[in-house]
Amino acid sequence: MRVVIAEDLALLRDGLVRIFQAYGDEVLDAVRDGPSLSRALNMHRPDIAVIDVRLPPTFTDEGLRTAIDARKRVPGLPVLVLSQYVEQLYARELLSDQAGAVGYLLKDRVMDVDHFIGAVRQVATGGTVMDPDVVTALLGRRSADPPLQTLTPREHEVLTLMSEGRSNAAIAARMFISEKAVSKHSNNIFTKLGLEQSEEDNRRVLAVLAYLQS
Repeated sequence: MRVVIAEDLALLRDGLVRIFQAYGDEVLDAVRDGPSLSRALNMHRPDIAVIDVRLPPTFTDEGLRTAIDARKRVPGLPVLVLSQYVEQLYARELLSDQAGAVGYLLKDRVMDVDHFIGAVRQVATGGTVMDPDVVTALLGRRSADPPLQTLTPREHEVLTLMSEGRSNAAIAARMFISEKAVSKHSNNIFTKLGLEQSEEDNRRVLAVLAYLQS
């Protein structure tokens, strides 16, 4: 993979560079602020950008805004956002264009290197990866919504694992059920959320969006 990294903490930035290099990936640029990130994305058009939400000069949501702007110029540009804390609004905004190829992980997940690299590769190939803590917070926030109330406990669990970017096979292994059972639960979720069969829409992403959007 060709990677652009944006992280203002030098130790973490250098650590990310070393991780990607160890896995045979090419780090095209590693920057520390929003303007530098914008230039790097325009220049390199990477296979994926790994971006801290909060970057100089504002230290608010500079990284996220830069990523969203870049995806407007290059639709579907794969972006994995790293955050120190669960910030629900940022996760919703990142998913709002429904184009896929996005991820939102807490920085602590980087310590599990194999899982982190797996998440990066999934996003780079068009998948959607959400941190389990973020998913829990988002689903909990909307627990009073009627569509969520209609889901069974099994369907809740499937949706949560689906939101983490897991395939049907991975969900089946995690829940100790068959892939056929996962498919059945997934179809029930789509039906209850009113997501009709479509060749164009990614219903797995839309199922998550149904809970994230107000």
